[in-house]
Order: sequence, then C-alpha cells, then structure tokens
Amino acid sequence: MSFILFLFLAHLGIGIAWTLLLVRREAGVKFFRFNAGLAALLLVAAAALRPKPPDSTGIDLVWGVGLWLLYATIAGLTLYWATIGRALAALRPVFLWAALLAGAGAILVHALVMSWPSGSMVVRGLTAASFVTSAALLGGACTAMVLGHWYLILPSMEIGLLQRIVRFHLTSLIARVILVAGVVAAVAGGLMAAKIDLAHYATSAAGVFLWQRVLFGLAGPAVLGWLTWETAKIRSTQSATGILYVDFFTVIVGEVLAKYLLMETSLPL
Repeated sequence: MSFILFLFLAHLGIGIAWTLLLVRREAGVKFFRFNAGLAALLLVAAAALRPKPPDSTGIDLVWGVGLWLLYATIAGLTLYWATIGRALAALRPVFLWAALLAGAGAILVHALVMSWPSGSMVVRGLTAASFVTSAALLGGACTAMVLGHWYLILPSMEIGLLQRIVRFHLTSLIARVILVAGVVAAVAGGLMAAKIDLAHYATSAAGVFLWQRVLFGLAGPAVLGWLTWETAKIRSTQSATGILYVDFFTVIVGEVLAKYLLMETSLPL
C-alpha cells in the first residue's frame, strides 16, 4: 500500500507541475499559485509516505537518487510558487524548469527501481513509459478540471485555454492506452514475464481489478474527455467543468488500480 500511495501522489504532483507550461498567463496569478502549491503539497505528502526500497542488491543507491530528485522537485516548485506575482520574477522560469526536469528524473528513477529485479530492458522501458504517461494523464486531468472551474472566476478567459489542456489530456490518454496495449502484447509475445498468468488472472475473481482499471482508467476518461471537448467547443464551460470532475475521479481510480496491479502482477498496466 505504501508504494501505491507514494507512486500515485508523486505522479499526480509531478504531472500537475508539467501542465503549468500549457496554460497561458491569462489564467491569472492565483491559478498558477494554486496549482504550483497543490503540486508541491502532493509531493511533500509523497515524500512523507516514502516506503523502504525493495530488497534487491544495489537498489539502495538508486532509490536514494530518486528521493533526492523528488526533494529537488519540491524545492523548485516551492521557489516557483513563492515568486509568482512577487519579487525575483526573472528567476521564476528557472525554478519551474528545474522542478520539471528533477520531477522527470525522479519518475525515471522510480521506474528503474520498480523494474530492477527483471533486468530486462524491455520491462524497464515499458515501466518508464508507463510512469511518464501516468503522470501526464493525472496532471492533465487535474489541471483541466481546475482550469474549467477557473472560468467561474474569470469568465472572460478565452475558450482556447481549456481546449488546449483538454487536447493534452486526450493525447496523454491515447498514449496511456497504447502503452497498456504494448504491455499486453509484450506479455503475449514472451518479451516480459509477470508474477501471474495474465490470461488466467483476467478471467479469475481477482481479475475484477484489471477490468476496473480498463473501465475506469481508460474507457471512462475516453468518453468523458470527448464529451468535455464537445462542450468546450460550444463554450459551455460549466458543463465541461462538471464532466471534468467525473473524468478526474475515473482517472484517479484507474491510476491507483494501475499501481496496485504493478505491485500484484509486476506489469506496468
């Protein structure tokens, strides 16, 4: 459970930080301050819940590097948040980019740690891609929801801001679907092994978690993301925001289950 919460909070916080690059200044100082602060708090919670590294030879040093990169991400986001609309504005992009790069490094190191026992480059590559797409999907869904809500505060904002982040959300979802299909294909082709027989697991009682992951984490956001896009095109921002609340919930459920399945089956689904 500790690994599941740690990975979920880390991916959500880093994903929100990434999406700060996608929103223009028109959203206002408070929007960026809120999202940067939220991302930093999520990462602080992840750091507080950090689990012990898996019992594998040589993993302690790698795990330590990942934690220091996570701390660097928190520091960068905190400095970025502290300078929004205040002094040292010229250094704000430096703080943000430092946080984004450190966050990306932390995700890749975490992926290496989780796939360490396999020793397979295919498994490590798919796990890294899984973690990156997970962070992008979580961050895009959360930021889209918050931005949709922001139209209630600044109704004069261009609808293009919401459309841009929804487009990113749908793109990250497509990448996530392709990645999951790639993992299943790799297992079927014998390129990666799992703790369990995937076909048997999918048809067993325990397989309900796999089907819930597909339903809530992939199919649900696909339908809701499309509905959001259509409502945004007619500038129905209140309807779009309502849909995005449900969409974000389904993404959360799907990604928590994905991390549970990673621990249960060793597959980065």
